[in-house]
Formats: sequence, structure tokens, C-alpha cells
Amino acid sequence: AMVLVVVMGVSGSGKTTVGSQLAEKLGWKFYDADDYHPLKNKKKMEEGIPLNDEDRIPWLCTLHDILRREDTSRQNTILACSALKKMYRRVLISGASAIESNQPKQPGENPALKILFVHLDGPMDIIAGRLEKRRGHFMPPELLKSQFDILEPPSAPENFITVSLEKSLPEILLEIESAILQG
Repeated sequence: AMVLVVVMGVSGSGKTTVGSQLAEKLGWKFYDADDYHPLKNKKKMEEGIPLNDEDRIPWLCTLHDILRREDTSRQNTILACSALKKMYRRVLISGASAIESNQPKQPGENPALKILFVHLDGPMDIIAGRLEKRRGHFMPPELLKSQFDILEPPSAPENFITVSLEKSLPEILLEIESAILQG
């Protein structure tokens, strides 16, 4: 069975590092959701303005399309994406239809993608410290609090594991790998 993994968490939790290293280790494809933000989203974040759902939904739909394409071509893929709210994760799984969920499903419509969400979880002060060391990233540390404010950690029945970002990188990679192997 092929695997789609979304490494999620607030800015500074290590998504890109963990996702790219894991993809390299497994020989899978890697995408960083930040690369797909439209310019206006990046500008907002640079100005310290938190993105709202309106800013994020088209971006998440683009990411869903990428995952759908990789799924169709049977390519194991890892995406680093904040995916802070349940609704955002639903959009990654089902695309725009997740928002129009009151509409009846069309027969033969794309089934939901099977995604394993890996939540890199840890205390705000540790993450803030990491963000302060970061140069040239468009997420100012002030926006970190807004991310924690909207974070809805994944919970059952979502398909997820929670990994402490306080562990060493090799430990984190091994933990995710064994979860993938267990399906």
C-alpha cells in the first residue's frame, strides 16, 4: 500500500526538517507546503498578520491536488504542512468537497485520501526559542501565539500519531517510520 504522510504542527516545530529527512531516508517525494503559499499570503505573514481560513483554503486545495496526483501515480509522499485545524486536515484529505460537505456527494467522486498525520508537538517556549534562531523565514515569532490559539490537535477518529519535538531528530524519524510500517 502506498503512503501519504503530512508532518504537521505550528511554525518552528520542525516539520520541514523532519519531513525532508524522512523522505530522503525512505526515498520518497517531499513537498513543503510553504512553497505553495501565494504571494499575498506570504506578504501578510511577513507583516505579522495571521492568515485566516479564506487565505488558507485555496492553498490547502492546491496541496490536496498535489497529494491526489501523487496518490494516483502510487508515489509515497511526505508533505510538511501546519494543518492546524481539523477542517484544514479535512481539506487535505477531501479537497474542496470538505467545505461544501452539505452538498450531496456525486457518484464516482474522488474518494477521500488516506493520510497519516504526524503531529510534532511541544511547548511554546521551546518552539519560540527555535524561531528566534531562524533567519530569513517569513513567520515572525509573534505569529506563533496565533498558531497555538487555533491549533486543534488531531484526535480520534483521525488517522494520526503525536511525536514530541523535544526528542532528537533520529528518534523522531524512527518513531514515524515504525508507525508507517505498522500501517
